[in-house]
Amino acid sequence: MTEHVLNAEGLNCPLPIIKAKKMLKSMPAGEVLQVRATDPGSVADFAAFCNQTGNELLSSNTEGDVYTFEIKRS
Repeated sequence: MTEHVLNAEGLNCPLPIIKAKKMLKSMPAGEVLQVRATDPGSVADFAAFCNQTGNELLSSNTEGDVYTFEIKRS
């Protein structure tokens, strides 16, 4: 499986979601995208995004000011 990583650090809403959506669209189903963001709103945004799109939010972690999400493409 190819590793897909999106560095959205320093970007504010809605840019992390927009970039993740674009990247997920180009990925095969079943692959995982790791997103790194610094916008505190991204925690709720990615949970809502996955809920609405059917993609699976595998994990959501916070380390300092960086939020890391793993999203499985549906």
